[in-house]
Formats: sequence, structure tokens, C-alpha cells
Amino acid sequence: MADPMNTQRKPTLSVDFDGVLHSYRSGWMGADVIADDPVPGAIEFLREAVKHFDVCIASTRNNTAEGVAEMRRWLISHGGLDIIESIRFPILKVAALVYMDDRALQFKGEWPSMAELKEFKAWWDPSNG
Repeated sequence: MADPMNTQRKPTLSVDFDGVLHSYRSGWMGADVIADDPVPGAIEFLREAVKHFDVCIASTRNNTAEGVAEMRRWLISHGGLDIIESIRFPILKVAALVYMDDRALQFKGEWPSMAELKEFKAWWDPSNG
């Protein structure tokens, strides 16, 4: 039987790309257009994370070969050449120990109201005051 949590090896860490690694100031410009710099500390974080986790980049960009190629190029151009081969870009959601995402709401057993969901703001959203 497959080991979805990868317990025989490193645990899996799923990291969103836009708004977590890529600062995403310019917003969505297409799967193969990544216009902005990294969030400060992103590459250093990945460099440390690959030592402890099977790191997967989760992104809607993963649906196209061009999107994955551009994320790989972007990571390399921002200093990630030494770790690029340690990072996976799965098309589907992977079973992970932890998911890092700027648009996530941790479910703690109680359902949020529709108003709470509609009012949600990513950390980088200028209206997040």
C-alpha cells in the first residue's frame, strides 16, 4: 500500500506559489508570467525546508508545462539553483503533513459563517489594513 504521508522518508510539505513564495504584487498575468520578486526569505525558507521535507509547490500554474517551467526558471533566477531538483510540482493535491497557503483558513471543527468567508483577505491584500 502507498504511504501518502511519506513516513518512511521525509514528510511532505506543500507550499503554495503565488502569495507565499512569489510576492504576487502584480496579480495574475497568466500561468507562464511571474512578474514579481520572492516574498522576503522565501528562497532561504525553501533551502532549509528541502533538508527536512519532501517539498511540493502547489499552484494553479502546475496545470501547464509552461507554468511549471516558468516557476522553475523563476526559482533558479532568484537563487534556487541548488534546490530546484529537490522540489516537486505535482498537478494534483498531494497528501502532506502541512499545507502553506496565503488563502487558507484552518478548519478547527467549527464551520465559519458565510460572512467570515466572504470577508477573508490574504495577508498581502492592500485592503487587509
